[in-house]
Amino acid sequence: MSAEVDLLLQEAKESIEAAQNYRSELQLRLHGLNQARKQVRGSSSQARDALQRHFSELQSSAARLLDERLTALLQEVDAIEAESIKPLDDCQALIEHGVGQADELLREGEAALRCGLGEKEDKLGSFTKKALHIQLDSLPEVPALVDVPCVSAQLDDSLLGALKDKVSRHGAVSSYPPVQIEELQERPGGMLVRWCKVDEDFAAADFRLQCRRSGTGGSQYEDAYIGRELEFLVLQLDTNSDYQFRVSSRGEGRTEWSPWSVPQSGGTTLAAHEWSPGTEGYVLSSRRNISLRSDSVSRCCVLYSRTSSYFCGQTLTFKIIAVGAPEQRDSLGVCVDNSRGQESLQRDQAVCISTNGAVFVNGKEMTNQLPALCLGAAVTFDMEVVSIQPSLHGDGSSVAKLRVTIGSGNREVVFDWQVENNLDALFFGCSFAHSGWKVLVF
Repeated sequence: MSAEVDLLLQEAKESIEAAQNYRSELQLRLHGLNQARKQVRGSSSQARDALQRHFSELQSSAARLLDERLTALLQEVDAIEAESIKPLDDCQALIEHGVGQADELLREGEAALRCGLGEKEDKLGSFTKKALHIQLDSLPEVPALVDVPCVSAQLDDSLLGALKDKVSRHGAVSSYPPVQIEELQERPGGMLVRWCKVDEDFAAADFRLQCRRSGTGGSQYEDAYIGRELEFLVLQLDTNSDYQFRVSSRGEGRTEWSPWSVPQSGGTTLAAHEWSPGTEGYVLSSRRNISLRSDSVSRCCVLYSRTSSYFCGQTLTFKIIAVGAPEQRDSLGVCVDNSRGQESLQRDQAVCISTNGAVFVNGKEMTNQLPALCLGAAVTFDMEVVSIQPSLHGDGSSVAKLRVTIGSGNREVVFDWQVENNLDALFFGCSFAHSGWKVLVF
């Protein structure tokens, strides 16, 4: 086979491979388009359902309120009518009774005039007495029309105009939610969720983050955070499980929340940080992420993490949720090993911060100092590998230089820390001489 044929064969193979890659990329884009179309159609269907359900409920409620108001007004008319008609009926009965007496008296008078002379005196006398008894000069009083209720309905035509104005501005349809989830970062036993505003004209005062487990057996969305921050660390998530996150916002002085952002899926493969159980003088929470120095009688010793679970490139956070009396040997930090019998992390192969804010590297106190630990304080440890060099011992081991950043409050201390061997992970620990100190790690 000639070189020219080999060249053509090679070009053909490359063209076939390029065509396959091209087709795969196009198929991925088609899948993306299908997902986008599904989102548009699905969200539009949900919006239609929400609008129809909302306005149907409004129509039913408005009809019920109007019927209730009409019934109340008709009852008022009935009550006024009944109260006003009763005295008129009483007056009518009195007049009709008087008319009947007058008719009877007229008949007797006419009969007395027609009778003979022998009976006339008696008949006329009886008639005269009866006429005096009836009091023909006494007439019942009939009320004037101005003194009688004239029932009318006062109806304000402006209600329809105000209702029309309210209805014309009620509800809104938007193409995009005003906030969207920007980033999901896995953390040990949790997920750091960051979001941002995409509608700059929307003045958001509060944000609301919700989370739920994905899958067929997934639960309902539950509130994870409500506040003004643009990020939140959702803790107590199971590892290797998928979760969905969504966020909404509301304007200053408003009670209703905006439409939800497009749900984002994510999960953590990192096991949650845990304190090691069984250390004398410390009590742990059920998830073992909270430690409490329970007494001051037990010997002061270091409480370590259950495993070496801290990796360079992560952020390790200690949050002080209860405080006790401070002591110079108190410590909170990261170490290479979990040597038993130690009373403090202020030792070799460890970096830590004391409760008074002093920073120690391999047991030596630095000149730079952080704020003293107080209730609610959060201390963060960030580390990255700067270099790895062979050990001078000539035994094949290595020395890693780590760039360490310890933050507390609004201050940071940055330094380089050399550790023996290229460690995959580090332990963390704490020690407190007095009871009352309670620390959450994540």
